[in-house]
Amino acid sequence: MAENKLRLGIIGLGAEGGMYAQFIKSGMVPTVEVGAICDVLPEKKATADALGVPFYDDYRQMIDSGDVEAVVTTVPHYLHPEMGIYALEHGVHALVEKPVGVYTKQARELIDLAATKPDLTFGVFFNQRTNPLYRDLKALLDSGELGALRHTSWVITTWWRPQGYYEQSDWRATWGGEGGGVLVNQAPHQLDLWQWLCGVPKSVFAKCAFGFKRDIVVEDEVNALADFGDGATGSFITCTNDLVGTDRLEILCDAGKIVVDDSKTVTITRLKKPEREISDSMDMAAVARLFTGQLNTAELMDVETKDYGSVWGAQHCEVLRNFAAAVAGEEELIAPGGDGIHGVRLANAIHLSSWTGEEVSIEHFDEERYLAELNKRIADEGAFAERS
Repeated sequence: MAENKLRLGIIGLGAEGGMYAQFIKSGMVPTVEVGAICDVLPEKKATADALGVPFYDDYRQMIDSGDVEAVVTTVPHYLHPEMGIYALEHGVHALVEKPVGVYTKQARELIDLAATKPDLTFGVFFNQRTNPLYRDLKALLDSGELGALRHTSWVITTWWRPQGYYEQSDWRATWGGEGGGVLVNQAPHQLDLWQWLCGVPKSVFAKCAFGFKRDIVVEDEVNALADFGDGATGSFITCTNDLVGTDRLEILCDAGKIVVDDSKTVTITRLKKPEREISDSMDMAAVARLFTGQLNTAELMDVETKDYGSVWGAQHCEVLRNFAAAVAGEEELIAPGGDGIHGVRLANAIHLSSWTGEEVSIEHFDEERYLAELNKRIADEGAFAERS
């Protein structure tokens, strides 16, 4: 094995873990190699044998073995923090899948522990942050060219799942086994990107439907209204029962607007002057021409459209490549593990708002209250231990 390659242990060889193993095996991440595989299912050993690497059925044994320098956790959500903590405590770099935890108290334990290990690399697998489309938008918004945020909305309903999807595993779509529905399973990438691009909201008010169109106890329909401060607001809509599906992100700023369709096509409108200046300086004759379609809008704005196409797969490889580079001290992490708290907290706040009918502060989020409400629902299920 080449010395300059990061020896990565894959914990959980399901769909995600198997995909990462294949990417690495095929040479799509030249700086990473599979060091070992861990899974509770003995039949997964065949994959490890095919790769010529050790197989473990206990992640602790794999971490302690010395066979790996880092691990990636592709396991049910509740397990991410405990595995990340064990790895870091034993000198192994950790890349945890999204979400970094199911509830903030749990996620914070991992994040706080990681902060005491500055010599180790701790990342979260937010592969959408490597998408050139969103990276370009991040740079544009951070530049200040479009001015301050006014409003943003994301309708992301391309998660259609049939009933059979929820019935394939006993832990799926439960409070005790998975910790929620669409917010913790399908939408964490968008919750992360929304805040990465627009800033962390101050508070949220939400209406969720639990088992709305599926025979499950967790949320399959979400409508959330966020307050970003200084008058800026946002709405987030997601569900798993829309067979047609929509993916549309809009970000309105003082001097322009961004519209993203299907996470592929971006339309950026740049105003020649901030909107308020245009409003204050336009006389009613010009308004009349605007309303009747006689005003040349090119005098007011420039419109740019770009099609980024699909980059599926490349995103995941880029996270792995960047993680290896960060371990080697060559790059900063695209998605530091500590950033994972934002999406967890927003999902928790949406749940809590819907459960209580209250607007929930994100700046001063009451994680103990959330955990108590979560445990009520776990207890009602009667199938899983309550959380602490």
